[in-house]
Amino acid sequence: MNVPSWPTWLPPLLLCLMLGACAPLPTVNSAQLLPNASPTVNGPRGTIPENRARALLAKRWPKSTINLKAQAALEEAATGVPLIAGNKVSLLFDGPQTLTAMIEAIDNAKDHINLETYIFDQDELGLKFADSLIEKRKQGIDVNILYDSVGTIGTPKAFFERMREAGIRLVEFNPINPATRAGKWEPNNRDHRKIMIVDGKLAFTGGVNISATYSNSSLFRSKTRPVSNDKVGWRDTHVKIEGPAVAALQWVFIQGWVSQDAGDLPERAYFPPLRPMGDKIVRVLASEPGGEYQIYKAYVLAIQEAKTSIHITSAYFVPDEQIVDALTGAAGRGLDVKIILPGVSDSGLVFHAGHSFFDRLLDGGVKIHQLQVAVLHAKTAVIDGNWSTVGSTNIDMRSFMHNSELNVVVVGDSFGAEMESAFKEDLSGSVEVTPEQWANRPVADRVKEWTARILGYWL
Repeated sequence: MNVPSWPTWLPPLLLCLMLGACAPLPTVNSAQLLPNASPTVNGPRGTIPENRARALLAKRWPKSTINLKAQAALEEAATGVPLIAGNKVSLLFDGPQTLTAMIEAIDNAKDHINLETYIFDQDELGLKFADSLIEKRKQGIDVNILYDSVGTIGTPKAFFERMREAGIRLVEFNPINPATRAGKWEPNNRDHRKIMIVDGKLAFTGGVNISATYSNSSLFRSKTRPVSNDKVGWRDTHVKIEGPAVAALQWVFIQGWVSQDAGDLPERAYFPPLRPMGDKIVRVLASEPGGEYQIYKAYVLAIQEAKTSIHITSAYFVPDEQIVDALTGAAGRGLDVKIILPGVSDSGLVFHAGHSFFDRLLDGGVKIHQLQVAVLHAKTAVIDGNWSTVGSTNIDMRSFMHNSELNVVVVGDSFGAEMESAFKEDLSGSVEVTPEQWANRPVADRVKEWTARILGYWL
């Protein structure tokens, strides 16, 4: 997420300090879970019978990685969320590719568009998005937008009023101003999801916000070098999903809308019949404050159960002790554990708070790389080349405890190969942080790390 300047992040910080210490994240221990023999797999017509599900999973997971079936069952036991078969999942990189695909989907909408976003800026790209949505509303297409109050605090109210006057329904998630909407005031709980569902048949999710910071490419997979850094867009990852899993994302959007007590959605075909569109098996994980920590549990369990490799890309990295222990434990078992983190960041506090963990990670054998030139905003992981996740969740306490987030887990080696390819490409544009180099960093940096670490819980 973008961490705003002090006028927006300071009040929630002070509020949480006044409320005192908050509850810790749950302990994840696979030995205490009671998984089924095989994971549950849903299809277009409901749960697939166990014998057919086993045959389907056998096609997706080669015998050399048969432990992934057990891992999927463990993940279901930890999260309570089944797998969904029959999907097409397309990786989208950076703003231009992602937002072009989203606007194309808007232009082709026939029934409704549901959009949930953290940031919706009034800039060239935001205006283009708004214009496309207004045009569809003029054509009789229902448009419903759920946007976060903190993420859009710098966006003029007139920007949203223009869309509202055009007939678009908009809801501000957890308004900073408690007088704006009756009910419990929860300024520290934010909606960090990025979801768009079109006609109940096509969905997008990942890390990309609606902002001009994404107008340009980050030069991912580009052989050219930037004329100047201000011409480089942020590096991010999104996915486009077609198939039965779209219904799960639609349900997440509707739950978020209902949670705000802002009126009912109009009657539309939100859940049309969905036929298989591909061979990808996914798990849609949504988390919210006070919930069951599904995304956190899935992350920790995947790291703990990894057999060969852990490759993580994280925009904001302020892990808790359990994740640090899981990563160093995996490296100690001889796994290839690499993390790509920002070399340049839009948030100095989070940047330095993350650095405060480098000593332990490096000493434990974890390889840390920092992406250069572009601001890294992606939140992805690929483990053992078969378990992959793309979403809005950063590896930090704010994402796991205080934000509404959404991640999609994709199992299978074909999608995993795409994720590994992207990871290697980012690795080629990164610089490794060596233990020797880190030990010789300036004292001033150590002071910044110590200070930011104290505030790490609330960042």
